[in-house]
Amino acid sequence: MRHLVVVGLAGMMCTALIPTLHATDDQSQNAPAVGLVREVRLATENFRDVNVAIAAGYASTGSCVSGPEKGAMGIHFAKPELIGDGLLDARAPELLIYEQRNGRLRLVGVEFLVLADPWNGAHPDAPPVLMGQHFHFVGSPNRYRLPAFYELHVWAWRDNPSGVFVDWNPDVSCAEYTPGDSPH
Repeated sequence: MRHLVVVGLAGMMCTALIPTLHATDDQSQNAPAVGLVREVRLATENFRDVNVAIAAGYASTGSCVSGPEKGAMGIHFAKPELIGDGLLDARAPELLIYEQRNGRLRLVGVEFLVLADPWNGAHPDAPPVLMGQHFHFVGSPNRYRLPAFYELHVWAWRDNPSGVFVDWNPDVSCAEYTPGDSPH
C-alpha cells in the first residue's frame, strides 16, 4: 500500500522547475497561536522559506488546488515518506501549503493526511483526531488519485475567515500560479 501511495504521489509531482524563492509570513502570524496552530507554527517556522522545505524532503505536487468552493487550498508540497506511515504528529505535517502572489511563494498552512484503510484497520472505532481536531474523509476515486484518506488543513500562516481547520480558504488564490515558471 505504501508503494501505491508513493507511486500516486510521484504521478502528482511536477517535473518542472520548483520556484527557489523565500516564502514570507502573513498577517495571521500575529494572532495568538494556541493548540494545534501553535504546534504547526513552531514546526514549520523554517519552512516559510520554500528552499528549506525542499531541502527537508518536501516536493511540489505540481499544481495549485482550487475547486468548487470559494477560494483555494494552494500549492501543496508533499513529503512522501510521511504519507502512508500511519502516524499523526503535529510537528510533522505530510504536506506544506504555499500560495504564489506577487511572484513569491508564501507558506499559508499545512495538511495532515493518513490513508483510510490502514488507519481504520489499526483504529476500527476511532477516526483520526489530532489535538482535538477531527479529520475529514476523502473517498476513492478522488481527484488526487490516492486511495481513500483522512485529511486536516491547518491555516497557521494565513487567516481563513471560514475557519482555521476548513479545507477551502477564500483568501487563498491559484490565479497567479503557473507551473514551470519560476517567480521573480
